[in-house]
Amino acid sequence: MTADSPSRQTTPQALPKWLEPFFLLMPAGLWLLLLLVLPTLLIFELSFVPGIRPGQVVNPSGLDNYFRILHPDYLPVLWRSLFFSVSTTFLTLVLGFPVAYWIALKIPKQWQNFVLLSFVLPLWTSSLLRSYAWITILRPTGVLNTALSLVKIPPLDILNREPAVLIGMTYSLLPYMVLILYAALEKLDRRLLEAASDLGATPSQAFWQVTVPQSLTGIAAGALLVFITSMGDFVNPELLGGASSMTVARLVYNQFLGVTQNWGFGSALSMILTLVVSIAIALLLKYGDRSAASGV
Repeated sequence: MTADSPSRQTTPQALPKWLEPFFLLMPAGLWLLLLLVLPTLLIFELSFVPGIRPGQVVNPSGLDNYFRILHPDYLPVLWRSLFFSVSTTFLTLVLGFPVAYWIALKIPKQWQNFVLLSFVLPLWTSSLLRSYAWITILRPTGVLNTALSLVKIPPLDILNREPAVLIGMTYSLLPYMVLILYAALEKLDRRLLEAASDLGATPSQAFWQVTVPQSLTGIAAGALLVFITSMGDFVNPELLGGASSMTVARLVYNQFLGVTQNWGFGSALSMILTLVVSIAIALLLKYGDRSAASGV
């Protein structure tokens, strides 16, 4: 190259603007495709194969597995799972809202993180260990009945029954509800509470007409998270509920890893769970922003 010739520098050609989002989303998209979409499609295909076992040829042939769910032997299992999920969501909301309100509005700022950390410490331990701890507390000769006997109260027989399952599930999922409600209540506009007080509103009126509307999005998000998690809970019903507290999650486990394996029926049950969860997410997406807008 001579000194008189102009220097040429090649620069890489920029990507079209419409391609940039695809490159940004490609890693996460491939991850979801391989570990979520494809397995879900495989389960969906198996749900149409009646009585399939490991090693057999997949030959979809109808909706027999879905109609089987409506059998009198299995329909109560669905209702019991729904009852556990709705009850756990209600209990965690009733118990968690006062705690989140106290942390967000009553605790000084410098202590809030410490109190939150103390409250969520149980999440650092295994859910299996927490369930075994409740077995120790609730069994006939456990800590609860021993304490009741000291004050001359008859013992409670709740282990291997539905109340024990609700206690275990509520205890396990309560920190999640508190964290989400705290995040919503921390953003509460306290000037509206002061204005309500100046206008003569009672504390109860201010709570229902100011605090609750502003935290509806957090309530919906926390309820959704608890509902979805409790629908798939396996450990608490298995350890605390016994044979009388069969849930959909345990029934799915029996179909895939139990003695009488039926992958087709287990896949149909899994798709029903997926449908319920999808409906819950759709309701949140549809009404969550509307609730937030109406609460402002």
